[in-house]
Amino acid sequence: MFRTGLGTDLHRLVEGRKLLLGGIQLDFNKGEDGHSDGDVLIHAIIDSLLGAAALGDIGTFFPPEDNKWKDCDSSILLEEVMNKITEDGWKIENLDCVVKLQSPKFIPYREKVIENLASIMKIEKERIFVKAKTGEKLPPVGTSEAVEAVCICLLSK
Repeated sequence: MFRTGLGTDLHRLVEGRKLLLGGIQLDFNKGEDGHSDGDVLIHAIIDSLLGAAALGDIGTFFPPEDNKWKDCDSSILLEEVMNKITEDGWKIENLDCVVKLQSPKFIPYREKVIENLASIMKIEKERIFVKAKTGEKLPPVGTSEAVEAVCICLLSK
């Protein structure tokens, strides 16, 4: 059996927060505003995995009204989801992701992000790819007001 899942996330960029993508901090003067650490890439991956496995979504698993998840490292959330889907017999065939970010440039961080995600998920890095797009100076991504991520996954059982 094969299943696909699609996940998206968008967070406002604000001063005083870290900019995290795939668990890696990017050098920038703004970061994601969110209940957890705001890592949009990991959040999109989590939603794609949960959707493909028909297990819900990130808000169901980690409700924002639960202070347990306040400022939580999103890598921990991804580990919990990976444990759940593997317990249920699912295997990740691949993840294809897009990060939408005007600034800073994502490409210099791409390999490190892919390696970190593979480590967190305990899969081969060849099963993950992350592309980068700018917002072409159009709001909110193109004016550096927000960062967005989209992920599609393929699971097998």
